[in-house]
Amino acid sequence: MKHFPLMAAAFEGSLVALAIALGWLLGTSPLETFRFDPYDALLAIGATVPPLALFWLYIKFPLGPLKEIVRLMDETLVPLFRDCRLAQLAVIAALAGLGEEMLFRGVVQTAASEWIAGPCGPWIGLLAAAVLFGLLHTITPAYALLAGLIGLYLGWLWMATGNLLVPVIVHGLYDFLVLAYLVKIRPGKSLQGA
Repeated sequence: MKHFPLMAAAFEGSLVALAIALGWLLGTSPLETFRFDPYDALLAIGATVPPLALFWLYIKFPLGPLKEIVRLMDETLVPLFRDCRLAQLAVIAALAGLGEEMLFRGVVQTAASEWIAGPCGPWIGLLAAAVLFGLLHTITPAYALLAGLIGLYLGWLWMATGNLLVPVIVHGLYDFLVLAYLVKIRPGKSLQGA
């Protein structure tokens, strides 16, 4: 697919517009807590290790339902991104990090937290955003669960730091490293060769 990188970037970029529009409707700014802070940026780079470790575990030890996730990656995801250059993968991943975090953390988690007043509000917002994040990443039930866990982690990072930059970087860097590994380093490997 010659135009796939452009289509993927446009889709991920459209999530930025969706987050802004939905935030406007719900009365919340998806970038309200986004600020560039070098310390938070470095923290985010380190915070990318746990989801990468989870990825490494299920790619190296595809047991049970994880085997289906790896098979789908090899048969569907890898062929879609195979012809992308690293710069294209970086742009797509950066837009995914920004757009999805603006939408799920900046709008959904914030709005759900505000709707549920009191000390439970932030935790219910975290859970609501993570569940929705997982459901919208349903490739298989196991992948939806993994995505939901990553959503919990990203939402918790945002709550802990108070800076949307942190989950944006973690999400984008994770996506880039996973795509680069699957498409540029691991090509030709199948489930039998993993």
